Amino acid sequence: MGAYLSMLGQSFPGKPKFKTEDIPDLSGKVIIVTGANTGIGKETAKALLQRNAKVYIAARSQDKSEQAIKDLEKETGKTAVFLKLDLADLPSIKTAAEEFKSKETQLHVLFNNAGVMIPPIEQLTAQGYDLQFGTNVLGHFYFTKLLIPTLVETAKTTPEGKVRVITTSSSAHLFYGLNFATFKDSPKRKKLGTSRLYSQSKFGNIVFANELGRRYGDSIVSVSLNPGNIQSDLQRYTKGIQRTLITSALYPTPYGAVTQLWAGTSKDGLELNGKYAVPWARVGTARKDTANPQLGKELWEWLEEQVKDI
Repeated sequence: MGAYLSMLGQSFPGKPKFKTEDIPDLSGKVIIVTGANTGIGKETAKALLQRNAKVYIAARSQDKSEQAIKDLEKETGKTAVFLKLDLADLPSIKTAAEEFKSKETQLHVLFNNAGVMIPPIEQLTAQGYDLQFGTNVLGHFYFTKLLIPTLVETAKTTPEGKVRVITTSSSAHLFYGLNFATFKDSPKRKKLGTSRLYSQSKFGNIVFANELGRRYGDSIVSVSLNPGNIQSDLQRYTKGIQRTLITSALYPTPYGAVTQLWAGTSKDGLELNGKYAVPWARVGTARKDTANPQLGKELWEWLEEQVKDI
């Protein structure tokens, strides 16, 4: 019952107090937004470009990304940069990180925004992981891990001595925890079903973000968040009555960028390491067990093990 009440409170949060106009000037800042070719990520990139940041759109589809870059250029007068990133393929992630580091020596904010929600149960990552956990958690972990040296070095050059990693979760994390036996394909994974696998991945996002904050909090502000119930490409796999029920309670896409932009750009955001932000632009409360340090350690070590030989 408590989970439903918490979700209800975050589903109808009133009017945002933080607006994109409140974002400070970001001239000289280098920012990556994963999944920025559509939806919340695209709105996030738009706001960052409007405030003069250099924005990398990290996404799988070059065609969709190039179209998004054209759209954003028309709307902002600024040109984002495409970075090819397939979060469902670990070697592709390594290539993307190396490509970025060949072009840039600094990274001020990483928005781990991309995600997949309730795809067909048969879909797996290139390495055989559950598509949702593999993309949403393992993929973002590996991309972040490869960029940590750049992030830490960049923090040394900023007035506040900090950079930020903002990881997009969901209120869906309230409905399932972590079952390590379902991260790769197995009968247990199939039995769990796509909705709980999605909840698991969003729970994992928060556990990862919290552990990142514990390990690198001296230089990295790590924040997880619920962007709100938002109209986006994330609902592409929903059908029938499920689609009707979900979409009937959704806010316009631009609302979804508000909370992560607040965490990623505002002065207040510098104080949010290890926090969970909720709509619109305020500190909320995640499920208590997401903050368990032992679980964070176990997940981090499992993630490290998966990528050690890439």
